[in-house]
Amino acid sequence: MDRLLSNLKITVPEKIYIKDPESSSLGKRIVEHSILLINNIGFEAFNFKKLGTAIESNESSIYRYFESKHKLLLYLSSWYWSWIEYQLVLETHNLTGNEKLNKAIEIVSRPTQQDSNFMHINEVILNKIIINENSKSYLTKEVDQENKEGYFVIYKRIVYRLRDMITALNPNYQYASSLASTIIESSLHQHYLKDHFKSITDCDENVSPTAFVKNLVFNTINNQIA
Repeated sequence: MDRLLSNLKITVPEKIYIKDPESSSLGKRIVEHSILLINNIGFEAFNFKKLGTAIESNESSIYRYFESKHKLLLYLSSWYWSWIEYQLVLETHNLTGNEKLNKAIEIVSRPTQQDSNFMHINEVILNKIIINENSKSYLTKEVDQENKEGYFVIYKRIVYRLRDMITALNPNYQYASSLASTIIESSLHQHYLKDHFKSITDCDENVSPTAFVKNLVFNTINNQIA
């Protein structure tokens, strides 16, 4: 297992970047410090000039990797979901039925832990960015074209995996895709509410978003069994 993890390579759709940031030390520094900077000041205030200052490099050098900060956010989002997908494949491979879906919900909704296999990426901070900023990667005028070009293929694959697990449990359930996408988006939303709008969520230090989503999903599926 350790050997498998050491050979792990997270892939991101090539059209998102101009030059693969994983191909050089500068590219890895761009990714590493963009995560830290976006977390510190927010995506709205983030720009390549500030990132260049943080990595002590010219702003123009960042444009050799990404044509815009939107593309950089897409890269970070795709990398995160690719990392989540790998965990889904690894941790649910030998599971079936309720146990498989239960574990999958845990993976997409649980608190993130640092992964030592990727030293230039702080997954804990990246998870905070996904909670706070992920919707900005697709709530744009260009979303339909970007979707056609495959920018969201990894995120969609996770939804498909969850959908197939739901369908395996209840083939008669009519809304498997909607429920699968709700698992992901509701998990992020409840983490956000827990941190910022405590009065409108039941999630807190004692009740996790994972517990809520599991309750929602399994009650929904069980109530719809014909």
